[in-house]
Amino acid sequence: MPSTGQDVRALRAGFAAPPPDGRVMMRWWWFGPFVEEAELARELAAMAAAGIGGVEVAHVYPMSASEADREAGGFLSERHLSRLRFAAETASRLGLRFDVTIGSGWSYGGPHITDETAARRLRWDVREVPPRPLRIATTQPWPGDELVAAYIGDGSEQEPPTSWAQLRVHDGAVHVPEGSGPRMVLLAVSSPTGQNVKRAAVGAEGPVLDHCSRAATEAHLLAVADPILAAVSSELVTAVFCDSLEVYAADWTPALPAEFRARRGYDLLPELPLLHTRGEGCERVRADVAATLGELYEENFVAVVREWAREHGVLFRIQSYGQPPGTLSAYRHADLPEGEGWGWRSVTQTKWATSAGHLYNRPVISSETWTWVHSPSFAATPLDLAGEAHEHLLLGVNQLIGHGWPYSPPGAPGWIFYASGALNDANPWWPAMAELTRYLHRLCWLMRQGEPVVDIALYAPSRDAVQHFTPGTRGYLDLWHATRQHIGDALPAALREAGYDYDLVDDTALQEADWNRYRAVVLPFVRDLPEATERLLEKHPAVVTVGGIVRRDGWTAIEDVDALPPVLGALVPPDAPSTPDVGVAHRRVGDADVYFVANTGPSPRAFSLLPRDAAAAFERWDARTGRAHRISTRDGGVPLELQPYEAAVVVALPTPGAEVPDTPAAGPVETVDLAGPWTVTYADIPHVRQAVALPHRWEDDPGRADYSGAAMYETTVGVAAERLRGRVLLDLGPVHTRDQDVAGERGLRGASFRAEVTAPVGEVVQVMVNGDDCGWAWAPPYTVDVTDRLRAGENTIALRVLNTGIGALRAGTELSAAAEAVTRTYGKRFRMQDLELARRPTTSGLREVPSLRFTGSVTPAGPRPDQPR
Repeated sequence: MPSTGQDVRALRAGFAAPPPDGRVMMRWWWFGPFVEEAELARELAAMAAAGIGGVEVAHVYPMSASEADREAGGFLSERHLSRLRFAAETASRLGLRFDVTIGSGWSYGGPHITDETAARRLRWDVREVPPRPLRIATTQPWPGDELVAAYIGDGSEQEPPTSWAQLRVHDGAVHVPEGSGPRMVLLAVSSPTGQNVKRAAVGAEGPVLDHCSRAATEAHLLAVADPILAAVSSELVTAVFCDSLEVYAADWTPALPAEFRARRGYDLLPELPLLHTRGEGCERVRADVAATLGELYEENFVAVVREWAREHGVLFRIQSYGQPPGTLSAYRHADLPEGEGWGWRSVTQTKWATSAGHLYNRPVISSETWTWVHSPSFAATPLDLAGEAHEHLLLGVNQLIGHGWPYSPPGAPGWIFYASGALNDANPWWPAMAELTRYLHRLCWLMRQGEPVVDIALYAPSRDAVQHFTPGTRGYLDLWHATRQHIGDALPAALREAGYDYDLVDDTALQEADWNRYRAVVLPFVRDLPEATERLLEKHPAVVTVGGIVRRDGWTAIEDVDALPPVLGALVPPDAPSTPDVGVAHRRVGDADVYFVANTGPSPRAFSLLPRDAAAAFERWDARTGRAHRISTRDGGVPLELQPYEAAVVVALPTPGAEVPDTPAAGPVETVDLAGPWTVTYADIPHVRQAVALPHRWEDDPGRADYSGAAMYETTVGVAAERLRGRVLLDLGPVHTRDQDVAGERGLRGASFRAEVTAPVGEVVQVMVNGDDCGWAWAPPYTVDVTDRLRAGENTIALRVLNTGIGALRAGTELSAAAEAVTRTYGKRFRMQDLELARRPTTSGLREVPSLRFTGSVTPAGPRPDQPR
């Protein structure tokens, strides 16, 4: 913890050249899993060269219909396990972290799961019956179906019963006594959900397991996890991974009645119809059932897998949200909590994970990043990746797991995952990837230092949220989804946009975690507050209720979300004024305050950061270069100007660092347009150089409509010696807000991230002056310092532009043909999504006329913080 000048220097040095932990990782899809050692070694080496720090192996559906692959064996075959061992050993030699999913596709399951250990649900059969007595056989038509209970109620389909009485079941039948009028019989049947593992590899097909059953979890660990670690060796594996919970409609487990009685204090079966129909007391029963299922999931799945992981000497990383209804505090059994989903103003799954990580003191919190980035595959640019990564960092993440890298054998048509970015070296812009990973590595490492500063605890009202559970709907049994739906988007957006950060806090965390660090607790629209929680909240000095019906003496009650920031402002100052699109994440590292500040929108923003200690000394650290500069305050704030999707690091220190230079003073600037003449040379025909006028769109050139690759633009410029007395930047031009009505475009799918700007280059550019590499431009501001490379007289400017792989995807037919062949061989395991979006027009090349910007005097850039002055 930096509390002395020496410690601060160490922090600066770590930021400039961080240790390996914190590097971006990649989910590595093994299709089939039919993989070969030579290609595994090549891909791992390519990742290491690009600054990627590790992989998470994910075994998914096949992309090859080869008979030889089929005969060699699929998931958990001798070939598969030997390839896992080879990949782990190769990763270790390259200094890469190696994680593995102990399953195939998602959720956990497979051929080893039986009717007894499969996920189960309640199915309801309701019928109107006549007044005469009836005997209904309990024999069920589907394997694994079991009658749980039967009920009768007075009424009809037109006038449904308002209450139900449990019927007697014996001798293999439900006995319905004689009645006096219209009535209905309700049968509750426990059935396997029928859900099989999604996107399963060959040999991994089978039912999804019952996550509320310890026996089911242990059966899976025995059948899948044990063989994987036995083959790979735990010494080579950092963590085992469990993807998000998507066990749809699994609202039953055989032990539920007994566990419900033991935990809730009353019998479930007499109240069971209230899960199917609305009636008096249904809110309590539904909340209690959800709580019991959540506890069983936590105890019989999360805790069991972590116990197994510890016994085997590896860590357990999990996305603990979805169905069954795991609580936020279920993450306390995880070593490495993980989320997914961007959106720093919202209650995302990522916020669910980072809140738990903060509450339970997990220093590393990861996110599945770039899940749907700029769909379709190969459309994403480094700017898209950086823009989405900023959102995750604002949510509290400090480990990015890219989604992802598709294994693709030599000669294949560039395999891609059915629904994701394809983030591998098949992208033409890949040579710039090392610049991006270096930038993100610095930020992730810095956001692991010290402790998070989060002022607001936002109560997660689980009992209210479960009232949103409706069988047959998307969010049924998903407690995160129901909580977000209950809280809404306006309240968390009001907090973040006002400069506050928050953690979600649930009932268990209030009892077990240290939540007194929060300076205010906000109760959002709470109607059902457990007594134990209420007693704990009474000890906190600042509780604010928004809406709802819970009111207590000493608590501040407001009805309108818009009134929340002013109320909180009287309790704790925010980190930044309300500025559109600007978010702040704050950490305390010893005596230093570290602020990550990001402009998440398509327009430039000028504003002032509002540090807690306005008398501190301030530095701005550049994550692209690792350099630091001193900055001055103005009117009690730190003035910042951020370009679209640009981020900054501001560090507040007790005393200024003498070795850190001041920010270069703004001086006179002379701009010289590089009007040409220009030439362009395409990488696939390097012997042909053609004259070109800027701006230039290479898709307009003959035969270039679908070209994915590189082109070198060159010109010469004369520079007078007197112009070289100051700093010189090569400016590629401004960004422009994307026109949403561009012909041929349609909106992206809801979860897809795209930077809503048009860059001056399509898409990245390497700048060279007189044959020397000056660096890359891949995000705003699109400028490169060429001061040390220009000379008096004539200079050659070369701009190597690389675009995306969309053109190749658009022109190719092999990928669709391969998917069709696999479907004929292995059935319909996936469907390529959004490929039609590849038909959208693209603009590659130089979209603006570059210029040289000369300043009046040289201000030393200063050493990197890890170098002596």
